[in-house]
Amino acid sequence: MSEKSRLVTFLLCWLFGIFGGHRFYVGKTGTGVIWLLTLGCLGIGLMVDLVMIVLGNFRDSQGKPVLAWFRTCDAEGKVISYVV
Repeated sequence: MSEKSRLVTFLLCWLFGIFGGHRFYVGKTGTGVIWLLTLGCLGIGLMVDLVMIVLGNFRDSQGKPVLAWFRTCDAEGKVISYVV
């Protein structure tokens, strides 16, 4: 499971998805640039990404699924629990 937040990914996609903001966040800079230059593949890629994020099928640059909506960390930054 990815260390990236599904909530942050969703919000970035919703607000800045046409510019590829969510793809830059999860480390997919190559496709982020493509989204930036094509305005989210004319909006179609943006809608596909939104659906994939909500369904839990969106993956980060390492191929790990972005599943956790929230996570709880201790004072040292170690993850204690995830809310999927």
